Amino acid sequence: MATRSVAGQMFLLQVLIVLLLVVAAVITLLVQARSDRFQAARDRSLAAAEAFAHAPGLVATLAGPDPSAVLQPLTEAARKEGGVDFIVVTNRNGLRYTHPKPELIGKHFIGNIGPSQAGRITIESVHGPLGEEVQAVVPVTDSHGNVVGLVSSGIKVSAVSSAFDRQLPVVLGAGAIALALATGGTALVTRRLRRQTHGLGPTEMTRMYEHHDAVLHAVREGVVIVSGDGRVLLANDEARRLLDLAPDVEGRDVAELGLDPRMAQLLGSRRVATDEVIPFGDRLLAVNNRPTDRGGGPPGSVATLRDSTDLQALAGKAEVARGRLRLLYDASVAIGTSLDVRRTAEELTQVAAPRFTDYATVDLAEPVLRGEEPQAVGTEAPELRRVALTGVTDDHPLYRAGELHRFAAPTPQATGFVSGQPVLVPDLGANAGWRTQDPERTQEILDYGFHSLITVPLKARGVLMGIANFWRTRQSGPFEEDDLSLAEELAARAAVCIDNARRYTREHAMAVTLQHSLLPRGLPEQSALDMAYRYLPAQAGVGGDWFDVIPLPGTRVALVVGDVVGHGLHAAATMGRLRTAVQNFSSLDLPPEEVLGHLDELVGRIDQEAAEAGGETGIAGATCLYAIYDPVSGTCSLARAGHPLPALVRPDGTVEFPELPAGPPLGLGGLPFETVELSLLEGSRLVLYTDGLIEDRTRDIDVGLDILSRTLAGPGRTPQETCDAVLGALLPARQSDDIALLVARTRILEADRIAEWELPSDPAVVAGARADVTRQLTEWGLVEAVFTSELILSELITNAIRHAAGPIRVRLLRDRSLICEVSDTSSTSPHLRYAAAEDEGGRGLFLVAQLADRWGTRYTPDGKVIWAEQPLA
Repeated sequence: MATRSVAGQMFLLQVLIVLLLVVAAVITLLVQARSDRFQAARDRSLAAAEAFAHAPGLVATLAGPDPSAVLQPLTEAARKEGGVDFIVVTNRNGLRYTHPKPELIGKHFIGNIGPSQAGRITIESVHGPLGEEVQAVVPVTDSHGNVVGLVSSGIKVSAVSSAFDRQLPVVLGAGAIALALATGGTALVTRRLRRQTHGLGPTEMTRMYEHHDAVLHAVREGVVIVSGDGRVLLANDEARRLLDLAPDVEGRDVAELGLDPRMAQLLGSRRVATDEVIPFGDRLLAVNNRPTDRGGGPPGSVATLRDSTDLQALAGKAEVARGRLRLLYDASVAIGTSLDVRRTAEELTQVAAPRFTDYATVDLAEPVLRGEEPQAVGTEAPELRRVALTGVTDDHPLYRAGELHRFAAPTPQATGFVSGQPVLVPDLGANAGWRTQDPERTQEILDYGFHSLITVPLKARGVLMGIANFWRTRQSGPFEEDDLSLAEELAARAAVCIDNARRYTREHAMAVTLQHSLLPRGLPEQSALDMAYRYLPAQAGVGGDWFDVIPLPGTRVALVVGDVVGHGLHAAATMGRLRTAVQNFSSLDLPPEEVLGHLDELVGRIDQEAAEAGGETGIAGATCLYAIYDPVSGTCSLARAGHPLPALVRPDGTVEFPELPAGPPLGLGGLPFETVELSLLEGSRLVLYTDGLIEDRTRDIDVGLDILSRTLAGPGRTPQETCDAVLGALLPARQSDDIALLVARTRILEADRIAEWELPSDPAVVAGARADVTRQLTEWGLVEAVFTSELILSELITNAIRHAAGPIRVRLLRDRSLICEVSDTSSTSPHLRYAAAEDEGGRGLFLVAQLADRWGTRYTPDGKVIWAEQPLA
């Protein structure tokens, strides 16, 4: 195997690595073996010395007349049994009593005995009479802990065996196996390389590469090879020239070369392309591209490039046409995305500048912005407001957006607006009519660099709404006749969209006006509840949500919240009809379930009329919640027709949703409605709302109710603060449905403002009742109302005695007005009428109607109540 080949060089490298590993392993084993020997020698020496030092009778022998004679045979026997080289016993000063060499008995011990004399064990490595040894010195102590002698044991390190001799053959064998594997692997790699290179050696391959490189850079066709990860592997000289590539282009990502996006996308895409013409600078390049992995090669692509500049003129015209088509396509997508007049005008200017013009402006007649049709065009242009302006910079002298101006008759803008035809001004400096508008401003415009103008009237469906102006500065060439048709097309598309937005603005304004006219303009005066409300119409269109606060006799107040399904004028009109019906039904002083019953019948009749008329839309669905709060008793009666449950916030801040029977939505018919009566403490908050508050496209109704509950929790908030907190937590980013929110905090009429009496059905009690009323009104400081009240109550009590049976109750309420109530057990309602001259009755109610501001009758489960209100001075 030749060492000059890649395989031979790899084989030598592998042999060198194996040898280095074997040497490192041997050295490691030697170091480890030496360490193991020293440790073993230390342990055996210490064990032998400690065993002999603690032998029974040693202390007594050391104190005897001849310790050597007794201890020498004992230490030799222990030395042989313990496998150590020596065991030496000395006195406290280190004179030997025993030694394997008897001639050394009586001489000083070789080693450090200082620590042992102090009672500690000493282990050290020394060069003694027997060679390099590890010896341990252990003190011998008497019963009082005094050191009376020393025992030392040692062993030569060389005498301790290690695992080095056993592991060395394993290491050498592993090295031999590794060499064998390296040799076999190198042989396999050499065989594969020869097969892949077709038997060519390094020299032949080098020569072939040099020839290939010379040919590649000599051809007059650019070649670019790109890897699978989009990096340039090779670019010949012609490719560098055509694409203006840097000398160090190899290895860089195609996306980082600053190429034209189409060229960069093609080179990095591995897409098959044949003679695809791509503009690059002032050249037209015909590009062929093929992937390199179709035959099992590495991933990537090879592209060739040819200069086709001869086709540049034709391609330039085609590109201009393609650019205009692309601009028109973008305009069809970008203009008219909303039904807002100003936004549509801005979209036109943003599409035109800077791709077609340097600056684009749109001026519209004032009625168009309000959704109205502008007046017919006369001999001069009307006042126009600039609603949109887009340009390359913002320091221009043109009219700014929002400014109101009138173009003079000779100007191109006025000429185009009056005639309805576009006007092209190739050279503004040579146009005298344009200068008549404002000589100073026009001169500033010329000095700024504006030199060409196209003005196009915005006309759709025969309605002339404004003009669009396209301006070019010195940085761009003047407008030509071909540009005029493109400007007309852009303006025509925008005009249709602006007219659609104008019509929508008109219809939306009409719907919003109708909706606002049908909703309450404010809250009526009453003392039963502290009120706050919010009404937020949907961002698109108007809906049918409504609310109402209706004062009722006896200081009571009715609260209503309803929702008509759908949007638009039909929903708003239906909402107005239902709200009016609720007010009329409330004037009859009916309980909540009867009000909803009558409302349900009304919706059914409306749907039936729509079906009989044919083509008209019925009510798709309507819900309502009706509540009556009585501040005298502190009770609230509620009924609902398919409406969300109200929220009740107790004075301590706890929140609950009272369980009210749902009832069917209005118009279904066939099922009765049920009323639930709640007892409310003063300061409780009743929260009524429509489903737009708690439900939208991105939030489920249960999630909305949970957020509402957490937001309402806590005492001490006013109704206004409650409304703000609820809307802050639940108002969606884009509101798709109306939201009606009504918050009422309860009050209780003070006991000293209420007076009640129960009277028997006897005419004799009328005089006493008048006296009681007079006394009560005097206590209240209402002396001026005594006479009128006596007359009213006398007539009402007399009627009750005459036409009803059972006890009679009289109640006076002092609120914003003085309310007199007489209740009996009869369900017959009196009627106001003119009494004839011969009639004995019929004049009492006429008198009551003349003396009171208002009077009426309401029915109770036990009978009826006739009431009359008087103003307080």
